[in-house]
Amino acid sequence: MKINEVDRVEIITLQDNYINLTDVNTNPIIMRASSLDGLEMKKSILAEHGFSAVIRAISADKTREMVFDFGFSEHGAAYNARMLGLDLKGIEAMALSHGHADHTGAFMAIVEMIDRPGTEFVVHPGVFSSPRYVRNGEEITKRFPGFSKDMVIASGVKLIEAIDPYQLLDGDVLFLGEIPRRTDFEPGMPMAYMEVDGVEQVDTIRDDTAVVLNLKGKGLIILSGCAHSGIINTVQYAQEVTGVEKVHAVMGGFHLSNPLFEPIVKRTTQEFKKIAPDYVVPTHCTGRKATMHIEQEMPDQFVLNMSGTQLMFNA
Repeated sequence: MKINEVDRVEIITLQDNYINLTDVNTNPIIMRASSLDGLEMKKSILAEHGFSAVIRAISADKTREMVFDFGFSEHGAAYNARMLGLDLKGIEAMALSHGHADHTGAFMAIVEMIDRPGTEFVVHPGVFSSPRYVRNGEEITKRFPGFSKDMVIASGVKLIEAIDPYQLLDGDVLFLGEIPRRTDFEPGMPMAYMEVDGVEQVDTIRDDTAVVLNLKGKGLIILSGCAHSGIINTVQYAQEVTGVEKVHAVMGGFHLSNPLFEPIVKRTTQEFKKIAPDYVVPTHCTGRKATMHIEQEMPDQFVLNMSGTQLMFNA
């Protein structure tokens, strides 16, 4: 599917699991959030177990903006947008990686800040599946709050449900839609369950997806939410769908935390090395051990992300 080449991609993280306002590691691709109001340390940036980002696709003198995911709490991502001084009224589209609560929380607050009825909102139809929960043997250990289609429609956005890849911002961004599960080592989320017409079944999280941009002369920039489809699956599908082999950056939650997923950290890193992206940016649910391993094995490609960080990739 066609995806436009763009001259510059900026990704501003509205929410991630980590924040360190004393980090001054600013360089040509990284700008950290500041706590300063003038010379006073007055502005806070919130970290939560969730993810949300503003994506800017820039070509010549044209800038297109969208929001990808909405974080965990009802206020966190919106609060950070205000602390960062972001005017969201230029947002033209929104997309959701999947329907779990750590990616949907501030949907209404963000929509109110955009204040543009009819803004395109693209999701896989599976985001509205409910009830969804995590089971450990016979015991249900965690329930996911439902994400209501009625609430989304009532918000005034233009809801688009897409299973297949879908172009956003006139082809500057590609929503991948449902991602085939092809690798032999990425297990999905085997302890996830859901009910369909009152019957329990394994929740394969079919709605898990990612968005993709194509930086001129540099290759694909792939942004996932949790990568329940497998981050390597996700990257390979993005290459297949776009016909672009070179990968410039892979960013997002890679879901490699806790003992169930830690055994595949080394294999995932080996596959990253084969893909050879210029940058790997673990976020959110990647987990401390996996993030440290990726940094150790790919120090020249590794980028530490946090709430409020702006990444800038130039052609």
